[in-house]
Amino acid sequence: MTAFTLDAYCDLIADLTGKGYRIADFHDADPKRQDLILRHDLDFSIRTALPMARIEADHGWKATYFVLARSPMYGIHTPDSSEALSQILGLGHEVGLHFDASNYANDRDALETAAGREAALLEDAIGKPVRTVSFHRPAESLLGYDAPLAGRVHAYQPRYFREMGYCSDSRGAWHHGTPQDHPAVAARTALQLLTHPIWWTSETPGDPVATLDAFRTGRDRQLAQAIADNCEPYRNRVDSAE
Repeated sequence: MTAFTLDAYCDLIADLTGKGYRIADFHDADPKRQDLILRHDLDFSIRTALPMARIEADHGWKATYFVLARSPMYGIHTPDSSEALSQILGLGHEVGLHFDASNYANDRDALETAAGREAALLEDAIGKPVRTVSFHRPAESLLGYDAPLAGRVHAYQPRYFREMGYCSDSRGAWHHGTPQDHPAVAARTALQLLTHPIWWTSETPGDPVATLDAFRTGRDRQLAQAIADNCEPYRNRVDSAE
């Protein structure tokens, strides 16, 4: 696979299921079985995940979409985010908490409190329990952290991170080989597959910097429109410039 596109993603999952993999979630996956966990971390946008969520639903594949409750990139209570989250849930997927633990890695009590607080915020936004957590840019000390987090399973517990295979498209590339080449696939054991939908729904597949530049440009246009909608002097200035 040379580029990250939705067609390539479909081919990837179809190839893995064709090899005997069964789509599972974090709550029923068995490390010793050919179970495939589809995990998506939404670092930049919720809406950019919708094309992937729809195409998975069309194929009968169910995934877990991990959402930041506190982020400078998006808010979970905005109308746009609320609509996107509702669509993802309506397609049959799970929404979990994507949790930035960088400020709490050395204080486990604070880690628990903060994770519980953010999970509650997300539950309020989606109207459903949050059962699963993934760490955002996890500290080394949290990789393989065995205990549940705020009473919830998390994606870096040994069961999901060491006892089964783990493959990620972090930074817009397969840095440790393609999923099909993973030792877990050769051994016919479980695999946690982490993708970031923004890489797969881009108009510049394979170029993460161009993808993020295009995303930023789009966000700038949205912000300018929101300012114009809410401030008459700015709106008049924009209208006169056009």
